[in-house]
This record gives sequence, C-alpha cells and structure tokens, in this order.
Amino acid sequence: MIPRELLATAAVPGGGGELRLFRRGDEFTIMLGSDELMNSRRTGSEEALAAYAAEALGGRPKPRILIGGLGLGFTLRTALAAFGKDAAIDVAELVPEVVEWARGPLAGVFGDSLADPRTTIIVDDVAAVMAAASGRYDAILLDVDNGPAGLTRPQNDRLYGSLGLAAARRALRPRGVLVVWSAQADDRFTGMLRRAGYSAMMSSARNHNGRGAKHTIWIAKREEARGGGDGPRPAAPARSGGRFTRPRQG
Repeated sequence: MIPRELLATAAVPGGGGELRLFRRGDEFTIMLGSDELMNSRRTGSEEALAAYAAEALGGRPKPRILIGGLGLGFTLRTALAAFGKDAAIDVAELVPEVVEWARGPLAGVFGDSLADPRTTIIVDDVAAVMAAASGRYDAILLDVDNGPAGLTRPQNDRLYGSLGLAAARRALRPRGVLVVWSAQADDRFTGMLRRAGYSAMMSSARNHNGRGAKHTIWIAKREEARGGGDGPRPAAPARSGGRFTRPRQG
C-alpha cells in the first residue's frame, strides 16, 4: 500500500482545531482530527452544489456567485463550467493556508480555476462577506463545516441559524438561490429556510458515481413578499429528490 504523507497543517481561526493535508499517490485528503473533510477522489456532492445552483438559476445572464469554502476546488471548477463565460464567482475561504495549498501542492487538482478571470478569492469568513453584500449575488453556495449541524467551529452555527439565513437572503438578488451542503438530512433546517423566506427543495448527493455515503443538499430560492416588499413570506413545502453525488464527512 502507498503510504500516506502529511504535507501541511493549518490552524482553523476561532479555535476550530487543526487542518491537515495528506497525499497518498495522486489522492489528496484534508482532515480535521480523525474526520475526513474532503477527498480528491470523492467529489460528487461538491460538484452537485454548483450544478444544482446553475439549474435553479436557469441560464440567468451575467450571474454573480458566492461560494463559501474553497476546499479542494471541485465546487469552483463545476461552477466555472456550469455558469458560462459571463459569470463572476467569488470564493470566501477562512483559512489562508487552504488558498496557499491550492496554489502549491494542490495545483494539479485545481488546474487553471484560480487563474480564471471570473474567479475572485476572498480570504475571509463567508458570514462577513454575506453581511457586507446587499443584493449582490444570484446564488450563494455554502459548503462550510458539516452543514447546519456544525463540526469545526461553533461560530458556523450563525451561518445556518435565523440570523445567517436572513443575511444570506439580503445578499441575494430577487429570486436568487441559496444552496447548502450537509452531512445529513435535517427537517428542522428545512423549516427554518421556509420561515426565513425561501422555498426549499431538499435533495441528496452521494460520494462518487452514485455510490458511497449519502449527503443532503438544500436548494432554497429567495421568495419575494406579496406586494413587492422584501420581507419573508411562507414558502412552498419542501420536496426531496436529486441526481448528484459526492464524498466526505464534513
């Protein structure tokens, strides 16, 4: 068996522990403690985030996208392919070293996605980026921590609580889309999305080629208040379904 090699480590700001980047042959893994957060061979639900968002926007011209979490870059690569040449894609990554890894030992995984003129990397908390954006984005894709359950940072709960969902809604343009990855289904979160002014569809995603662990993805459209206002309104009941697949435990 090919031995696993530790390439680098990085502290997660806010006391979130230590990320470790490993390589085994041409396979890369990012770990947090004993938890595998992402793996370069199992990318289905990372790709599903962008594919679902593109489908939900239905070819909207000149879309501006925010991706929360750079990871191994598979969401970004899929978004660049799915949204076309007139898109602008911001990626908020909290851990500076993760961006350095993307340009260093992971350069072969990322390809030319970071050099693409449509890509802007923002080294910051995605919650802060959303808070500073008012009606800026057509889609926000959150692949942070373990989803609504939270794993690495207690602060991530503010992304998925009522305040975080309200901030995301303000950052979206009318009929914009919030797409959220989670390690597991959570009917409570579906209800929170509805109360926050979204119509929500809960789907599933597997590790690779329809196999492996099943994860959850919410596709939530910003609903407009009756009369044209901006306040939340009751959203349609959540539906389930889905076609895409992915890896990982966080």
